[in-house]
Amino acid sequence: MIKRYFVRTNSLKEGMRIGQNIKDRMDRTLIARGTPLDAYLIEGLAKRGVNGVYIQEGEEDEEPQKPDMNLPPIVRHNIEKARVDDPVKVRLSESVKKRVSEGIQYLYNNSDSSEFANTSTKITNDLMKAIDDNEALAVDISALKTSDEYTFKHSVDVATMSMIIAKRLGMPQKDVYNIGIAGLLHDMGKSKIPLEILNKPARLSDEEFAVMKQHSELGYGILKNKDEFTDAISIAVLQHHEKMNGRGYPFGCTSDKIIPYAKILSVADVYDALVTERPYKKSFSQRTAVEMIMSMTDELDINAMRGFLQTIILYPVDSTVTLSNGEEARVVENKSNSVLRPTVVGLESGTVYNLAEDVNCANIIIQ
Repeated sequence: MIKRYFVRTNSLKEGMRIGQNIKDRMDRTLIARGTPLDAYLIEGLAKRGVNGVYIQEGEEDEEPQKPDMNLPPIVRHNIEKARVDDPVKVRLSESVKKRVSEGIQYLYNNSDSSEFANTSTKITNDLMKAIDDNEALAVDISALKTSDEYTFKHSVDVATMSMIIAKRLGMPQKDVYNIGIAGLLHDMGKSKIPLEILNKPARLSDEEFAVMKQHSELGYGILKNKDEFTDAISIAVLQHHEKMNGRGYPFGCTSDKIIPYAKILSVADVYDALVTERPYKKSFSQRTAVEMIMSMTDELDINAMRGFLQTIILYPVDSTVTLSNGEEARVVENKSNSVLRPTVVGLESGTVYNLAEDVNCANIIIQ
């Protein structure tokens, strides 16, 4: 029998199992009910201002009734018939998240350390193992959060997304690994930017932005003389803000002068910046960010963009969405080439809406 009771955050102990889902403001689950708490999770709850949570003890007496049992038979039948599992998504355990977060913070604070390369390698090994352990080919941004500090979180998100994109594109394991290191270190030059600019809680002036843009070259300067890193890693850090049309920085390189690593980093970097809230801007929804990425064909590499669109899952299978015709629907299959238009089943009518391929659904969108 499950027993639940309320415990203030400052009284939580490692090993307690949380008796509720902890979600962010976009209704994404950060900590699932039943998860054993560790020091990292408890600290995260405190940082988020959560005063207390429900803790559960014991086991369920019986299998809880599945929500699908309340649906009409035709709806259940069509869901079961059409349902196709999503590709496996990369997931980081809480212990890995803690190690990665601490490692990234060490790198940004100790760019001249003799342990710099070794620490970078250890972090990338953790990410590579998380990808390889379950042959992950997709990424769930909300599950990657490693830190509340933007620079550290952003570095891990970009590294993980870039590695998944590289893997999806069929690149050799060595390249996947090197892109992971480049992703982790792509913003390393920001450790040399004055804190009053780096941490300014408002939009930068033109003069301040000119200083901020120096981080690509500063990052390259940190890495180029470290023998442990290949030239491709250092150049990817240098070029991650270059654009295919030559309107990026620091050198205004065009597509033929930008290395493949940097083209992949650029897509992951832009996307993660769009979906992350900052003191001076609100975050875009994942859907809006994907639409913006898709519109940037003159700035981002098409092949890297294609790999990105095949890795992002906006509407996980089994999630519920609202259609533009007013009906709620269950997502039953995602199409790798139509990230915005999965196949869904109406929860009232039982209608199967193949939004990606059925011309009769052309005027229906997910709201």
